[in-house]
Amino acid sequence: MQQLTISRLAEEGGVNLQTVRYYERQGLLAPTARTHAGYRIFQPETARRIRFIKRAQELGFSLSEIKELLLLRVDAHTNRADIRKRAQAKLADVEQKIRHLEAIRASLSRLTTSCRGCGPIDDCPILKNLDGKEFL
Repeated sequence: MQQLTISRLAEEGGVNLQTVRYYERQGLLAPTARTHAGYRIFQPETARRIRFIKRAQELGFSLSEIKELLLLRVDAHTNRADIRKRAQAKLADVEQKIRHLEAIRASLSRLTTSCRGCGPIDDCPILKNLDGKEFL
């Protein structure tokens, strides 16, 4: 198997060099070997790990949650139920965030409906609401 330089790893993982370095600092990538010239070299499977990290981030997992998933992946005692439990917890978190965003949307909708968009600023219902003088 051919080892990868950091630039080649970044390319194959679909990230930039700074992201690879950041993942290293966060402990998401294993420490690497170095050439005699001091260049870091990575195993080809590290690109797969980076793609895993990026996809997990896209699904809303934090880096600490991703680190936990990566550890579970190599733990011989882990089973599918363990992974499913983490995914269910993330789903519950996402659903709660959606409810919060829907409440924000409803509030903003009420605010924009309450403002005609004309008249003096000091009588703006949106600004009054943000000041805490009036709640809609």
